[in-house]
Amino acid sequence: MGKYTKSDIIRLVEENDVRFIRLQFTDVFGQLKNMAITKSQLKKALDNQCMFDGSSIDGFAKIEQSDMYLYPDLDTFVIFPWRPQQGKVARLICDVYNSDGTPFECDPRYILKRTLREAAEMGYTFNVGPECEFFLFHTDDEGRPTVKTNDEGGYFDLAPIDGGENCRRDIIQTLEEMGFEIEASHHEVAPGQHEIDFRYDDALRTADNIITFKLVVKTIAQRHGLHATFMPKPIFGINGSGMHTNMSLMNDKGNAFYDESADNGLSELAYSFIGGVLEHIKGLTAVTNPTVNSYKRLVPGYEAPCYISWSASNRSTLIRIPAARGAGTRVELRCPDPTCNPYLALAVILKAGLEGIREQIAPPESVNISIFSLTENQRLSMGIESLPGTLEAAVAAMERDSLVRETLGNEVFDRYVKVKKSEWDEYRTQVTRWEMDKYLGKY
Repeated sequence: MGKYTKSDIIRLVEENDVRFIRLQFTDVFGQLKNMAITKSQLKKALDNQCMFDGSSIDGFAKIEQSDMYLYPDLDTFVIFPWRPQQGKVARLICDVYNSDGTPFECDPRYILKRTLREAAEMGYTFNVGPECEFFLFHTDDEGRPTVKTNDEGGYFDLAPIDGGENCRRDIIQTLEEMGFEIEASHHEVAPGQHEIDFRYDDALRTADNIITFKLVVKTIAQRHGLHATFMPKPIFGINGSGMHTNMSLMNDKGNAFYDESADNGLSELAYSFIGGVLEHIKGLTAVTNPTVNSYKRLVPGYEAPCYISWSASNRSTLIRIPAARGAGTRVELRCPDPTCNPYLALAVILKAGLEGIREQIAPPESVNISIFSLTENQRLSMGIESLPGTLEAAVAAMERDSLVRETLGNEVFDRYVKVKKSEWDEYRTQVTRWEMDKYLGKY
């Protein structure tokens, strides 16, 4: 049973003097979209009668199929704490539907729902807990972001070294007012870099929460005169920002990844899930790490995982099994970054894991030494391959992986590949500052 009914929401809007409601969804590339309505239009929205032009949304419908409808998910209703106390603003996350009342197959939220149904048919629910990292930077006199940090902090530092502590505190308070359960927060390794971890939930709610989290972080940072960015590698020479993704499958007996009597406390199903993810990880990477800049993070020397491997005790591997067992047993995939569309990323990861279970795909041997200390020849002799090193290589791997196409559907897959190839072409034809400094005087 859902948390809210239509009458609940109408009552909450009246009692809290909500004047505007934002109907939110994401495009294929994870950008949050928004249609604001006034309180007078709320009943219409709750009856799924709010229409918009889908042809104007990147990766959505063609012009001849442009009429789309927003179906609010009632349980996502929340009032924004940072808006005025009189005439408040609330939001509802929506599913996108066609004019004939069928789900729109290019809606990222629908794509994740479809994959979750597949898991449910196999007897599983998919729980996910993300670790979202971001940078806080100063802005210039015109309000544009710079790469000047507001602190010199390092891992787990605190004020006065951690100059972003007050902003991070306000972000956490805002999130808690919106129903988030914050498990931990701290300064990360790089100056100006922060991490806030919120409690795991089922995959759909987690994807919704990631989208909401990014909106809150950026909004509260702006109120502090700062710019928050989830760009994976904004500064050369320091660690980048990732979104380590902790996952578990639950069945009617509890955590399906746990087996008390097995090695490492991991069930055969857990090994198969890991095997499926590693089998397809090259093809998934263009979705989990979708920008040119993503691959500036996935390089040796900055703690980011760039080698295809797993371990129950080693933080240099792509997949790590944290120490908790029993109900807390989970698989941590460490390559995703926060520029991904969380609906699509979780869908392709889950799909790969489910295939691993169905096909009983065995993972490679675990790696229990630091991969970063190995030479290239040593890694190759151990059968350890690398993730794609560029967006171009990642897209090429994606095109070779039929599982990704099956998960996303032909239309989203083809549009995604086309846009990412264009993005790569735009990048590779640029003349950069590095090239000017390196070659202009020399030649």
